[in-house]
Amino acid sequence: MDVSPLVWGLTIAGIVGLLLFDFYFHVRKAHVPALREAAYWSALYVGIAIVFGLGILVVGGTTPGGEYFAGYITEKALSVDNLFVFLIIMSSFRVPREDQQKVLLFGIVFALIARTGFIFLGAALINSFAWVFYAFGLILILAAGNMLKSHQDHDEGTADNFVVRTARKVIHTTEHYDGDKLFTMHNGRRAMTPMLLVMVAIGGTDILFALDSIPAIFGLTQDTYLVFTAVAFSLMGLRQLFFLIEGLLDRLIYLSYGLSAILAFIGVKLILHALHENNLPFVNDGEPIKVTEISTVVSLSVILGILLVTVLASLYSPAGKSRNAIANARRHASAYLDSEYTTDPAERERIYALLLSERDQIVALGPKYRQKARDEDDLMNLLRRAQDSHAAAVDRGEAEPVGPSTLLPPHP
Repeated sequence: MDVSPLVWGLTIAGIVGLLLFDFYFHVRKAHVPALREAAYWSALYVGIAIVFGLGILVVGGTTPGGEYFAGYITEKALSVDNLFVFLIIMSSFRVPREDQQKVLLFGIVFALIARTGFIFLGAALINSFAWVFYAFGLILILAAGNMLKSHQDHDEGTADNFVVRTARKVIHTTEHYDGDKLFTMHNGRRAMTPMLLVMVAIGGTDILFALDSIPAIFGLTQDTYLVFTAVAFSLMGLRQLFFLIEGLLDRLIYLSYGLSAILAFIGVKLILHALHENNLPFVNDGEPIKVTEISTVVSLSVILGILLVTVLASLYSPAGKSRNAIANARRHASAYLDSEYTTDPAERERIYALLLSERDQIVALGPKYRQKARDEDDLMNLLRRAQDSHAAAVDRGEAEPVGPSTLLPPHP
């Protein structure tokens, strides 16, 4: 697809404009976005991406349009999986609820910058070396296997990666937040706050995410403009999407399996394309190999089909409901007990109401899952402490008595 420098410039200006609008009108003032706000803006950004894709269909034709939508859907699905890691990082750093939007927006901007660099590097390699398709295909197949292997590690991940450990050693840090400041004074010295550390952690993981993301989309289209726009629009609205589906993330227990299958599928597609374009002297004497290549229509159908099956299977799975309720109860109990997490009484009441809802979900799932929750001693301890803290707040007149007298699920 032939794109003029003017169109490139207008596209980049539009994306930068959307990011600036997001910051000045939604993120600059610290607040907790309501569910309605998150849903409205998520839908708006998805709508913008769809309208842009329809424009590609009209101007460029069905092939570029199909490639854009296949790339956008794949990148959006991978971005949702990345939200698991963002959630772990922000929980590990105890990021105050009101400031989580700024952390997420930083992550989106850094991801866009890092992936843009990878996109142009990948395009240059593809234009110069046909064997890069073999390399990208193998990378995606290995990434698919690694995603399956690490599927069980979402709840056990930490934000203490190499980048964060290095930052702690090099720069004086404090354990406490000072609003949304990146630096503060601590013991008479200028110190880095956890707010900057969490941004460093998210920035470091964004680079790792790009190593899977960029080869995946190059497996669907080699048009640099389509790759860039699909990646950019998949990241836009990710902040709002986080607050919209945060409570469902742990319920998507089969999403990693679906994404693994998609990465493996695209990896095979890339290797078939590499064989078709082969010029490696040790493969078929440097001659192309006649193989059946996978069309854009087939790719889009397979990606949509895999995502639909895995998401529906996750949402209707009792195991998924149980895991989601238990993980969210642990997260919300920790947040309720953390005085730095939020100072807003309404937000604390919202968290406690969520705890009550999660308790009811565990009870409704039956004896097997009630016992599973009770077997987790750390969860039971957190729920007892949250219950005692709320009772004390009611006695002081700082909270309203709501729900049942205990958060603990009854014995089966």
